[in-house]
Amino acid sequence: MADLYNRILDSVDYIKKSYTGDIDIALVLGSGLSYLVEQFDNKLELDYKDIPNFHTSQVEGHENRLVIGNFCGKRVLAMKGRFHYYEGYKQEDITYPIRVFKELGIDKILVTNAAGGANKDFKAGDLMIINDHINFSGSNPLIGMNDDRLGPRFPDMTDAYDQDGIRLLRRCADDLGFSIQEGVYMFFSGPSYETPAEVRMAGILGADALGMSTVPEVIVARHSGMRVFGISCITNMGAGISGQKLNHEEVIETTDRVKSKFSSLVKLFIERV
Repeated sequence: MADLYNRILDSVDYIKKSYTGDIDIALVLGSGLSYLVEQFDNKLELDYKDIPNFHTSQVEGHENRLVIGNFCGKRVLAMKGRFHYYEGYKQEDITYPIRVFKELGIDKILVTNAAGGANKDFKAGDLMIINDHINFSGSNPLIGMNDDRLGPRFPDMTDAYDQDGIRLLRRCADDLGFSIQEGVYMFFSGPSYETPAEVRMAGILGADALGMSTVPEVIVARHSGMRVFGISCITNMGAGISGQKLNHEEVIETTDRVKSKFSSLVKLFIERV
């Protein structure tokens, strides 16, 4: 972990050569959701491949850029794409950017993702406030020696998702005039989609949405003492619910269809948080 801390400092030093100001909030954009960054003003863009110790994603819809800009009256840092456990990275690696954000002085983070619906009351195109999660990956990004400079050995996850943030997201949706779901996100390792039996199991365990990201990032953000807010875009219903076959193209198509609603929610939330 001492080596991890030094690597974080190397990344921070590189970013600070291009930007030295304050940043109000970090934003992690899931599959098909990076279009939001096009609305940033006075943007600085850094390629992941140029930042020391950063990895890159090969998944469609993830553009591998770090963007800092003015957005809704705040200075925002956005990940235009994330790394995934199923790409072969360790969870320590896929959460590395969150460590860097904390060292940059950022104390709030909004995580977003494209997810499958496990709750039969949901439908494709719904937005869901994440109020809790289930880590079903069989691993954890905090496994190994703990560095107290990064966070405590045993972080409390009782309120992994900030309660004030959950209430604010609800109010934002109300003020924008649309309904929003709320529920538990369950993290599977992927890359195969869940089977109908796994979707039924997830529902029994209390999950409302299923996906292949987000949870490791949230664990590390909370370990670092950051306030976490989360939104899932329900891009399809889980296997066995709708009777349709699943594919990544559907994920991208649905996120494109709901981009106006998603954008308006994120913009109002960032303005008010």
